[in-house]
Amino acid sequence: MKQTRWLMGMPITVEIVDASATAGAFDDVYAYFNYVDQTFSPFKDTSEVSRVNRGELALADTCHDMQTILKLAAQTTEETHGYFDIWHNNTFNPSGIVKGWAIDEAASLLYMEGFRNFFVDAGGDVQVYGRNAQGEPWTVGICNPFNLQQIVKKIALDERGIATSGSYMRGAHIYNPRDEADQLDEIVSLTVIGPDVLEADRMATAAFAMGRMGVYFIEALPDFEAYMIDRSGQATMTTHFSDYVCA
Repeated sequence: MKQTRWLMGMPITVEIVDASATAGAFDDVYAYFNYVDQTFSPFKDTSEVSRVNRGELALADTCHDMQTILKLAAQTTEETHGYFDIWHNNTFNPSGIVKGWAIDEAASLLYMEGFRNFFVDAGGDVQVYGRNAQGEPWTVGICNPFNLQQIVKKIALDERGIATSGSYMRGAHIYNPRDEADQLDEIVSLTVIGPDVLEADRMATAAFAMGRMGVYFIEALPDFEAYMIDRSGQATMTTHFSDYVCA
């Protein structure tokens, strides 16, 4: 069974191969994403993020999940040498870590319900478990940022996550916390494969903020690989990225 619904401003696709899949399982996942949107969206007036930014809610008084995000953000800032920050111009926006976390949590929800072969894809960031309907590893395509109808690489994944940061879909929305004058215009996309989609997403966001050096940062991380495309269309990949390429 497979469904796509539009939430959090993007298409979210879930496919469950297990014969025990039910419509209720999909409803549970999409209800969870709706909760995340209502809590973390900087565009919804009633979200906790918006209430914090208006001074109506102290960070210390936010919900348990927000506290989890704050801890993850602080950890990411430390691990990336300051290239990740959820504050910009005194505005609180944890979006750079929430999506990957939400996908990972949604996938964990399905796993706890007993499913073993499925994927969750939110806006192109994906967590996979098990195998597809053909009994083979799941494949994820990396788009050409200059022609979104073209897939430049197909990646085979088994119980891992993949996330892409870039400017080609949403324009310039990532900034360099260590140099806010940096236009971040040397690269257009950076795809990261990690142990899970949360890890892939948070490292992809920080690595993109590093510009050309981001792919080398990923190179140095154990159990991570990356594929970078610069503004001239030149691709650079980490040493073992090709191990995942199937086409």
